This record gives sequence, C-alpha cells and structure tokens, in this order.
Amino acid sequence: MAMEITQALLSAQSADTKVRTEAEASLRQFQEQNLPVFLLSLSFELSNNGKPIESRRLAGIVLKNSLDAKDAGRKSALVQQWMAIDVAIKSQIKDLLVKTIGSTTQEAWHTSAQVIAKIASIEIPHKQWPELVGLLLNNMTQRDQPSSLKQATLETLGFVCEEISHEDLSQAEVNTILTAVVQGMNHAEHSPEVRLSATRALYNALNFAEANFNDENERNYIMKMVCEAAISKEADIRQAAFECLVSIASTYYKLLQPYMQTLYELTANAVKSDTEAVALQAVEFWSSICDEEIDLQEYENEETADSGAPHSRFVEQALPALVPMLLETLLKQEEDQDQDDTIWNISMAGGTCLGLVARTVGNPIVPLVMPFVEENITKADWHCREAATFAFGSILEGPTFEKIAPLVVAGLDFLLNLTKDENNHVRDTAAWTLGRIFELVHNPGLEMTIITSDNLPRIIRVLLESMKDSPNVAQKICGAIYYLAQGFEDVESGSSLLSPYLLDIMTSLMGTADRIDSGDSKLRSSAYETINEMIRCSNIAESSQIILQLLPVIMNKLSQTFNLQIVLSDEREKQSDLQASLCGVLQVIIQKLSGHDETKPLLIQCADQIMMLFLQVFACHSSSVHEEAMLAIGALAYATGADFLKYMNEFYKYLEKGLQNFEEYQVCSITVGVVGDICRALDDKILPYCDGIMELLLKDLQSDVLNRSVKPPIFSCFGDIALAIGGDFEKYAPHALQMMQRAAEVCAQMDADDEELMEYGYQLKRSIFEAYSGILQGFKETKAEFMLPYAPHLMQFVELVFKDRQRDEAVTKAVVAVIGDLADALGPDIKVLFKDRAFCLELLVECLQSDDEQLKETATWTQGMLGRIMVS
Repeated sequence: MAMEITQALLSAQSADTKVRTEAEASLRQFQEQNLPVFLLSLSFELSNNGKPIESRRLAGIVLKNSLDAKDAGRKSALVQQWMAIDVAIKSQIKDLLVKTIGSTTQEAWHTSAQVIAKIASIEIPHKQWPELVGLLLNNMTQRDQPSSLKQATLETLGFVCEEISHEDLSQAEVNTILTAVVQGMNHAEHSPEVRLSATRALYNALNFAEANFNDENERNYIMKMVCEAAISKEADIRQAAFECLVSIASTYYKLLQPYMQTLYELTANAVKSDTEAVALQAVEFWSSICDEEIDLQEYENEETADSGAPHSRFVEQALPALVPMLLETLLKQEEDQDQDDTIWNISMAGGTCLGLVARTVGNPIVPLVMPFVEENITKADWHCREAATFAFGSILEGPTFEKIAPLVVAGLDFLLNLTKDENNHVRDTAAWTLGRIFELVHNPGLEMTIITSDNLPRIIRVLLESMKDSPNVAQKICGAIYYLAQGFEDVESGSSLLSPYLLDIMTSLMGTADRIDSGDSKLRSSAYETINEMIRCSNIAESSQIILQLLPVIMNKLSQTFNLQIVLSDEREKQSDLQASLCGVLQVIIQKLSGHDETKPLLIQCADQIMMLFLQVFACHSSSVHEEAMLAIGALAYATGADFLKYMNEFYKYLEKGLQNFEEYQVCSITVGVVGDICRALDDKILPYCDGIMELLLKDLQSDVLNRSVKPPIFSCFGDIALAIGGDFEKYAPHALQMMQRAAEVCAQMDADDEELMEYGYQLKRSIFEAYSGILQGFKETKAEFMLPYAPHLMQFVELVFKDRQRDEAVTKAVVAVIGDLADALGPDIKVLFKDRAFCLELLVECLQSDDEQLKETATWTQGMLGRIMVS
C-alpha cells in the first residue's frame, strides 16, 4: 500500500464516485492497520517534489486531520495516537516536514507549515521537539537563502505561535523569534512576499511579546516596523499591519499613549482613502480601543474610581475628529447590504464602532452626531437618510436616559414615517432603530416615558403595517415588537397598555410566520420568538383567553408538520426548524398557563394531546432527539407533576437516546436538565427508571468524547435524583460520590490564568455542591449516617473554594447552602469536623454582609444549623 499511496490519493479526488469511494476505503484501511507507516508515507508524498501537486495537497490535508480535530474528544484521541508513535518514526516525519518548507512549490510548504504547527502544539508543551525553533530560525540567519524559504519559515513560525501558549517557550526563544519576524518586515531587505509573511507571523506572536513590549526600546522598534508596514505600497501588507495594530490595541492598551497621535493619523488616512479591507481594520482598531475602555470603566464602577487601572481615555481625546470620520463611513453603503446578513462593509463597521464610542463616552457624543442626523434625515439621496437613521440608532446606548429620551420623543414620529420610505434600505434601518429604542429607552416605570396611551395606537398600527414589508424589514419589525412587549413586562399597575392590542399583534405575527416569501426560515423564527415574548410578558388576567385560543392553533400547526412530504435533506431541515419553533411556543404557553391557578386546569385538559405531539416529533427524527421538544417536555413535567408518570413508559426511550447523544451535546445537556424536571415532578415515582438513568449519567461523566459543558449539569442531576428517591439513592451513591470527589480534585488543579477554564471550574464547583446538597437532604431522614465518611472530603473542598477570592456568587451560594445541609443532615455527629474551621465563620460573615438578600437568607439559615450542632 505504501508504494501505491500516490495513486490512492489521486483516486480519492476522482469525479467517479466508485473510484473515489474505493480509494477512500483503501486509505482508511491503511490508516487503521498501520498508522505510523501511513503518516510517514503521507510525509514522503508531501515532501517529494516529483509527485503530482494534487496528491501532495491531499497528503498534507490528511496529515493535518490525523493530528487535529474541532471536537475536543476527537482531538484528545488524535493527540494520544501521535504521542504513542515510535520516536524514530516521528523524527522521520518531522524531518520530512521541515525539509518540505524549503520546497519551491508554495502549496506544499504552506501545508507543511500547518502540519508542523499541529505537531508543535502537541509536543512543545511536553518539552519535546526543542530543536524546532532553532531549525526554523537558522533558515532566516543563513546567507543567500531563497526568498521562498524565508517566506515559508516565517509562515511556519506564525502558525506555531498561533498553536502554542506563550508559557511553552523561554523568553530567549521568544526574543529570537520576534527578532527574526520583525527583521523580516524590513522594507529595505526583503521581498513583499517575505514582509507579508513576517507581518502575519508578528500578529500570531504578539501574545508572546509582553516582556518585549514592556521594554521601551524594543516596543518602539516593533511599533515603528508595524507603522511602516501600515503605509506599505502593498495593500495586503497594510491590511496585515492594521490587524497587528488591532491586536496591540487590546493586548497592550496601557502602553499605547506615546503612539496614539501617529495611530490616529494612520487610521484616519486608511478610513478615508485606502481599500475597504484596510479601512475595515482601521475602524476595528478604534472598536478595540472602545472595548478596552468600556471594560476599564466597568472595572472602575465595580471597584473604585481610583482603582489604579490605566484608563487613558483615548476615545474621549479623539472624539472631535473620530466621530466625523465614522459618520462619513455611514454614507458608503452597498446597494443590497440590507438583503444579506453576511455582508460586512465599511458602513456597517463604522456604525458598529460609533455605537461602541457612544457606550465609551456617553453624553458628549450626542451633540457631535445630532447635527449629522438633522442634516441628512430629509435629503433626497437615500444614502443620506439611511446614514442619519443608522447614526441615531447607534448612539442610543451610552448616553443617559435624560439626555437621549427627549431626542427619541421628538424623533419618534419621524422614525415611524421612515418605515414607509420609498427605499427598502431606509425602511430596514428605521425598523432596526425602532427596535433599539424599544430595547434601550422604553421603560414605562419611569416618570418620563416615550410610549404613552396617546402614541401607542399609531406605533402599533405602523408596526403591523410594516410587518407586511419585505422579509428583511419584517424581521426587524418582529424584533421591535419583541422589545416593545419586554418593556411592559414588569408594569406595577397590573394592567398593560399593550393588552388591548395583543390579539391583533398575535394574528399579524402568525400571518408573518406563514409567509411563503421569506426565502429562508429566519423571518418565521423571528415571528415565533416574538410570539413567545408576547406571551411571556403578558398580563395573564388580560391575555389568558387569547393564549388559550392560540394553544389549539399551534398544536394543529405542529400536527401538520408530520404530513409534510420529505424527499431532500433541506426539506427535513425545514421541517425540523418549524417543529422547533412550534415546540418553543408550546413550551412558553405551558409555562405561562401552568404558573397560575386559574389557567392551569385548562392546560392540564390538553396535556395528553400535547405530549402525543411531542412524542411524534421525536418519532420524526430517528437519528437524534429534538432539543426544543425535550425542553417543552420539561415544562410539561413541571406543569403536570405526578401525573407525568403515565407518559414515562413511552417517553423513556427518547430520554435514553438524549442522554447518549454525545455528538449533539446540547441535546444531551438539555436531556439531563429534563431528568431533573421529571424528578421534581414525580418524586419517588421516578425510582423504576433510575437504574437506567444513573447508568447513562455515569457513562456520560466517564466519556472522553462528550463535551465537558454537559458534566456540571449531570452532578446537579445527581442531587435532583437523590432528593426525589431519598434513601433509595444509596445503591448509586458510592459511584456518584466517587465521581464528585474526582471532579473536586480536577477543580483544585485548574489553571487560574485560563479564564475559559476557570468559568467552567465555577460551573463544576457549583454543581458538585448542589449534588452534595441533594444527597444530604435525600438521606437526611433515613440514611444520614451513610454520608459521614464523605464529610471530611466535602469540608476540604469547601475550604479550597473559600480560599478562591475570585469565585462567582453562584458558587458562594452553593457552598454556604451545602455547609448548612451538612450540619442539618448529620447533626452532632460532625461537630468535631467544624471545630477549628475558622474559614466557615469567615465565609458566613462575608455572606451576611452581602447585598444579595437570598445569599444573606441562606447564610442566616446555615448559621442557625451550625449553632444548633455546636451547642448540642
């Protein structure tokens, strides 16, 4: 097979399906039978200049896919496979790859650079392949090396920096890489191709450069080279340089002060006269500066104004020149950008940046923008009217209510008129701006309100008329109604101004959902999401009859989806999307009607029919469980309580399928949550199903393939099951508690510098405590002594979490509750465990001083439980 790999790779790209399928099977067999030799054969193919470029290209792709995957579980398995290969074979593969970056064929060295980076990401963190950086840098320092080799080497260095952590290299290695990369940007010494690769490599290396940026001389040199690249003759180099500046703005904001005048001039020139690709990055630079300053302001608000955070207020200083520059970009629209959500151009980037500027500086932006709005809003050219509307909508968030509300009140009539503009683009932006107004400025609870009983009839009339407009406008009108309803949610008077219009709005939204001109399902989804929000935010006393009328209509529509003729895969997808929307509406109706004593019996009358529909939805999808139907069943279980038992025999197979769905992990996570809902509904009647459920949950926890985000809900689910079945949980407890202890040990070893990992850690900690609380409460009456051997480990975990001063509030609530549950369930038997545990007292004091009433209440209860056992 090794001798035939060229032909197999070529045949795997054949237009003949039979030839292609046989070749793919042959390659797969070779891979499964002898992976090391297979990878070595691919490396030989990629490195051999005498082979066809088509076979070399595919060899590189297969090599890369043998080392990396998007799915975390699959990636972990591939890493283990590589690590297990004999060192001698791995060395041969790596030597061939390094040799390939010297190839004169760009496609070959480009692919080789990517594969080298993938191997580096596996080996360098394990202190393997230490010679790689030296080998690459040698290509840059040797005299008379061809330009293509330097280009390939810089690209490889960039990919390697992208794949590994800054902690994986010594500062000496970082220094040599940065020196080679920055020197590669030198206009006088290198070709445009080398300089482009160098600039892109710098972008990937910037996270490594903290020590270098903190050195003024080195920082000055790097900034000089980037700024020179930003005015290079070649547009792609200018673009890459501005991408570097965007990254520098967010990574090294505190060091930018000496360069800001130059950077303003560079960005202003680029926005005004450069190609759109470059101008977009120039605008993005200011968006990044805004993001940093917004974060700093939030930090100051959370702490104190003199927190010491380096807030240089670059946006505020640049405001008089920056705002006019951004306003000019708004006039550079494309004719059909309102029809395509994927379009991103200078006009949209400028408006987005303007919105960030408004959030950064607040009130001072208003007098700079309003003259532009007033000047352009009535002009004959639609570009001007649309730009003025976009500008106004962009500055609604940031300025105070007192500053912006009078302008909204004064301009609302005009905006409503713009929904009838002759130009579709203007109508689209007017609808978006109305949505922004209702989202950000509409608050009936305030003394000054923008929506009153006087203007609401016209607002509703205009919105309902505009819902018949083109799909893109109608979709934004749905969004406007969504936020309009949301604003009336917490009206204290009880009666909502919106209630008299509820039937008309619902009728119009249902008609919009049925439109056949929407092209894709986005408009329909928006209409149904808006129906959901109308129901959720409505006053039940005023809306119950309308919701009860809507229920059979939605049930009938869901029933009709089972009769759709499905031939093509996209028809199956459309059916699934429609079912998702309808199940979503049913879920909200169930939650709304079951939450009130007057309407709950009326819902229960339909429960059997609703459940049958959900089961039919599952039956439509043989390969997977429909997540929206699963969520709706969770709501139905809560509504029906113990009566849900009659559905369990038929439903259980779908519950099993959901818990085994590793590929669509969101479905698995939702199903775990529904198990909790059913436990709360059935209490100990869930017991006959617990063996199967617990077996699957434990398998999920042990899986290396299942996304880690599902694991915290599983621990919480243990608590739900234990609470439901009480002492009968004893048979599962040893396995569950062992898993909980292992997870607690994982929490103790997490890297505190990895924000994403720490967020996952907080979820994991909270769920472990919730599991302990459920088990302790479940065992309290009959099996409390079972938990005595586990109490010391739990207290060690409590202490570990207490020492983390950055823990989030949800973790704090869970840890305080579990201390109380421990004391409540085990009583005087654990009195000795709390002696000399000063951290418990400190934690209680911290919680009792909190502004969170719920946390204080839990802490007070826990304090009482501890007091009771200490005096006994």
